[in-house]
Amino acid sequence: MTARLLLTAGALLAALGVALGAFGAHALRARLSERMLAVWETAVQYQLVHALGLMAVGLLMLQLGQGGLLRWSGGLMLAGVVLFSGSLYLMCLGGPRWLGPVTPLGGVAFIAAWLLLALVVWRAV
Repeated sequence: MTARLLLTAGALLAALGVALGAFGAHALRARLSERMLAVWETAVQYQLVHALGLMAVGLLMLQLGQGGLLRWSGGLMLAGVVLFSGSLYLMCLGGPRWLGPVTPLGGVAFIAAWLLLALVVWRAV
């Protein structure tokens, strides 16, 4: 993971999150139950928050160097978006139910990423 990759991925995931949010609000509103629409909105929300997180990690890499813990933090955030939000999107669109257990793995990746980021900041400041 490099600053360039994380900043680019964060920006692209933010753009995709806005598009997926609009898709859910307009194209899926009549097709999904209220429960599944709420799941879709959760996936979008987590994607957007972690897109910003990726950009924050990338900016910190530019300031502090592209050290191991920052790379791990960015990689875990990216993996979390794919596992957490990705599995929720697929389940909402009729994907297999075995994707359900994948979602918490993404959540664990998110938590680990933020903890690593906190450790890096604590040591640097």
